[in-house]
Amino acid sequence: DDLSMPVQVKLLRALQERAIERVGGEGPIPVDVRVVAATNRSLERMLEEGSFRSDLYYRLSTFPVHLPPLRERRADIRPLALHLLERHAARMHRRPPRIAEGALALLEQHDWPGNVRELENTLERALILSPGPTLVLDELTLRTRARSAGTPRAQELARDAAGRFDEEMRALLRRALEACGGRIYGESGAAALLGLRPTTLQGKLRRFGVRRTA
Repeated sequence: DDLSMPVQVKLLRALQERAIERVGGEGPIPVDVRVVAATNRSLERMLEEGSFRSDLYYRLSTFPVHLPPLRERRADIRPLALHLLERHAARMHRRPPRIAEGALALLEQHDWPGNVRELENTLERALILSPGPTLVLDELTLRTRARSAGTPRAQELARDAAGRFDEEMRALLRRALEACGGRIYGESGAAALLGLRPTTLQGKLRRFGVRRTA
């Protein structure tokens, strides 16, 4: 969320005076900190609009670092994808699936308007829907987004794709539960069938509104 004006004032005061005041405290508390701030907004435009304080802006912009979007550093996509896939697979207590060379090339061709967050979400979804040893990507969705990212039609297609994903996910969860007689835990449970931790599967069931019928 954006910093509200009262919060901007408090942050500026802490940076200038190197002290903060605790709610209910009896006096200022000295602090010695370095602040690293990040934003995806145009602070210059916010200054013109009056929604960001100029004195705080100049306090924070001592050494600005511009990070290019992912589409401008495509060489980073492959190592990032492998790292994110390994991290999410470890969280699900499973081995990271293999990514075919064609899938990696498809990831590198995509413009990623949502940058690393979009890449991570795409890989997490693919990991959930790929219980086997090879990662399965929705190539059609990626190619469509790559051709028309940022247009109203692209946004509509993205919403449609998200809706289709939710329906496919619900169907997958229901099939897994039905195949396991409603069981989640154990070697014959739905979590093991999907290659997920039982707690992860329970979170998915709540998120997608799927109830155990047995």
